[in-house]
Amino acid sequence: MESRRGPLKSAVPSNVVSPVRRCSRTACGRPAVATLTYVYADSTAVLGPLATYAEPHCYDLCAEHSERLTAPRGWEVVRLLDGSAPARPSGDDLEALANAVREAARPQGRVAGAAGASRGADPMEVARRGHLRVLRSPDN
Repeated sequence: MESRRGPLKSAVPSNVVSPVRRCSRTACGRPAVATLTYVYADSTAVLGPLATYAEPHCYDLCAEHSERLTAPRGWEVVRLLDGSAPARPSGDDLEALANAVREAARPQGRVAGAAGASRGADPMEVARRGHLRVLRSPDN
């Protein structure tokens, strides 16, 4: 007996099933970015990068829900960092950025004078700005 639909037609429209895993929280349809696992013996909730496969006792969470995650009183939350995730800027990063902006904002004359005073004078070097150097033309 042959089917009237044919072999390639599906009973479920293809736009209903999504290949993207969604957040496990009720009424949240955002894409999942992290997986939450509970270790009941240690009273620990472990939040790590999105697992390769959906596991029955794990919960996939979106970015917002993974950031706001709290554990019950007496439990510990362990957050495993994903190596591919961009790191948040530290105080050292912000200080380095501020120093670079200050250096770029200095007048050109002060930069050249400070560069010549702090190191051996290179007769070919006219000025320095950060790691860049302005050199005299060999013709002059």
